[in-house]
Amino acid sequence: MKYGFIIMAWFFVTNAMAQKVMDVHSHIVTDNYMQLLRQHGAELEDGYPLPEWSVEKHLAFMQEAGIDCAVLSMPSPQPYFGDAEESRRCIRSINEEAARAKAEYPGKFLFCASLPLPDVQVAIREAVYALDTLHADGIKLATNSRGQYLGDKALDPLMEVLNARKAVVILHPHTPAQRPESTFTGGPIFVYEYPAETTRAVINMIENNVMVRYPDIKFVVPHSGSFLPIALPRLRAAQPLLVKQGLMRQVDVDRNLANLYYDLAGGPTPDMLKMLLTITTPDHVMYGSDYGFVPNAALVGVLKRIKGYLHQDAELMPYAEGMLGGNARRLFKQKD
Repeated sequence: MKYGFIIMAWFFVTNAMAQKVMDVHSHIVTDNYMQLLRQHGAELEDGYPLPEWSVEKHLAFMQEAGIDCAVLSMPSPQPYFGDAEESRRCIRSINEEAARAKAEYPGKFLFCASLPLPDVQVAIREAVYALDTLHADGIKLATNSRGQYLGDKALDPLMEVLNARKAVVILHPHTPAQRPESTFTGGPIFVYEYPAETTRAVINMIENNVMVRYPDIKFVVPHSGSFLPIALPRLRAAQPLLVKQGLMRQVDVDRNLANLYYDLAGGPTPDMLKMLLTITTPDHVMYGSDYGFVPNAALVGVLKRIKGYLHQDAELMPYAEGMLGGNARRLFKQKD
């Protein structure tokens, strides 16, 4: 029996090591984007400097880390400062630069297009252009766009368009509409506000039945589900009381969860990953690096640790290939 387990472990390790790694959480930071943020004094809006990006630097990191394909998306903050046309021009330039990277390096990059929200009609036109003309692989949505949170009924026309195109939508936390600037976490908001913000947005989407009403959209939740593994059991327990008090509508939480996927950006521990698996299935979990907000050496180390415990933990070992690349390739309809 002992030798049988060793052989099985060896099989999973060698098989997983041979598989391609796909990164669904990496960022493109263009010159036009940075110029607009500086123009509005927003380059440090998240309390942390945005990285310098180039396709060459990104490819060098991928080679060092052993990543075969990366999905590009715009980070925070949302480049909207009251002028929808200004935002549209900036975001169009980001989407076109991402499309060029994909075209010039086939198989190395995919991209999820950004939208100039909170102007919904302008965002719809950009989504149609990005998906139909630039051949974007999906859409990136901020948890909120200047206070307009995912789940807001104003976004329903956009969701109808994305649902009709069976879009993959990557979520990313953005600056909360309100935050306590007098606290440490009100400064570098990725420490606490990012996971809190993601959890807030997804619970709002559940309460507004977004995933049930738009069942052909597949949403990717960042950072190992953020606080959702803790928050969802509390929501389920509280729902009957909240509904009875008229504070929440009756929704099927599990049906809403069915089209949620999760990336592993941030380097979860094995215990965190197992906690994530209490709210989803292994085929809905996929690797993400969060390039380039963390030094390359640290990201390389994180990926090695994730590979290590996926290959060594008996509970997680069967899912290593899927989480490292197979699940993402199936979600984005990429060939093995």
